[in-house]
Amino acid sequence: MDYEKLWENFLDIIYKKTNPVSFNTWFNNISLHEITNNSITIKVPMDIHKKILSNNYYSLIEDAFMSLTGINYDISFVLEDEVKEVSAVDNLIHINKEQEKEWESNLISTYTFDNFVVGDTNRFAKTAAIAVTEQPGKIYNPLFIYGKSGLGKTHLMHAIGNQIMATSNKKVLYTTSDMFMNDFTGVARNDDSDNTLEYANQFKDKYRNVDVLIIDDIQYLVGAEKTQEEFFHTFNALHQANKQIIISSDRSPDDLKKLEERLRSRFTWGLPVDIYPPDFDLRCRILKNKIKNLDIANMIDEDVIEYIANACDNDVRYLEGAITRLVAYAAMTIPQRINMEFASEALKDYITKNIYSTGDIPSIQKAVCEYYKISVDELKSKKRSNKIAYPRQIAMYLSRLLTDESFPRIGLEFGGRDHSTVIHACDKIESDLKRSEELREDIKKIKSSINC
Repeated sequence: MDYEKLWENFLDIIYKKTNPVSFNTWFNNISLHEITNNSITIKVPMDIHKKILSNNYYSLIEDAFMSLTGINYDISFVLEDEVKEVSAVDNLIHINKEQEKEWESNLISTYTFDNFVVGDTNRFAKTAAIAVTEQPGKIYNPLFIYGKSGLGKTHLMHAIGNQIMATSNKKVLYTTSDMFMNDFTGVARNDDSDNTLEYANQFKDKYRNVDVLIIDDIQYLVGAEKTQEEFFHTFNALHQANKQIIISSDRSPDDLKKLEERLRSRFTWGLPVDIYPPDFDLRCRILKNKIKNLDIANMIDEDVIEYIANACDNDVRYLEGAITRLVAYAAMTIPQRINMEFASEALKDYITKNIYSTGDIPSIQKAVCEYYKISVDELKSKKRSNKIAYPRQIAMYLSRLLTDESFPRIGLEFGGRDHSTVIHACDKIESDLKRSEELREDIKKIKSSINC
């Protein structure tokens, strides 16, 4: 294995899956120290790198190496001054050839049912997954999980595998369609007939001599006709032996039009279940679950959770990225609290305005202030006199009415007020509008003067 090339490819994957600030802060000055049979050691310059990489990027690093090597390595980090001198012949990397090779399930142990946050959009998928762990090969075979990227399909598949291994002695293998394809093409490319036969036997032993086969992103078999043929035979062999098959895709079996019909029909033999994008409540609970064991857990305001949940409305990985950015920014600035002002600064290059489909709150504030003859500074101030407070409530109401901004974001634009203050203002103005013709006329005039 070319370790220098492996490291270059690893950094390339990380760069594509992180933003430039995070990459330059945490990955630009680390290096590969050692690879043994089942572990990788990465050299880092400071203790903070150990902490951030272990707490926030471990899964990303683990997944990157798995995608490149097909091996689920244990990752560890060492400081430069902790590294012992090794011989130039070893080149800082050695392989322990004497250690007996154990079965590699490729499962990520941290993906469990316990830390899979459940809501209305994924409840059925989790229920089906748990049922499979109780009777693998006998119920819902195959289990076909589909949905857009970043919604938790991979997490759920690993959770199934981990649960089965924890409660039985069954042999579980997690793989991706790319890994399956690479292994299969390795057989086809081998020119030595003896070696080809041996490799083919190893391939069949790996994929057919298992109790549970978990294959991720099956849609990538599109266009690989020979690989589809081999997977068809692998599927049949396992299914006829009552071995459990679990498959994921970014679309339903019926929508995989470019896969062979005989494969698509088999995918519906068991139970297809879909996972939808998380709703607001589930996004909030996912965020809280992600930070509960982090140092920032007791520092972060509820408004910040809602702010991120409002902004990242489709992809769980985007939620994770926002938390990672907050943690990194907090590690560098050491704030007393992570409030809306801090979050807005930390995430300004990550959560962009086009996510909100924003209107122009400053224009609304200016129009209200001109109508009631007060200044914008007064509107944003802590003053509570009715001359200031009521126009402020009107401006908040119009901001909610005329833009797609969230309550926390509107509160931030009005001097960093709590989202509950904005909700109260909107409720009050809506109530007053029902009985005040004068207020309806005032708001009509203000709206006509706003140049959004």
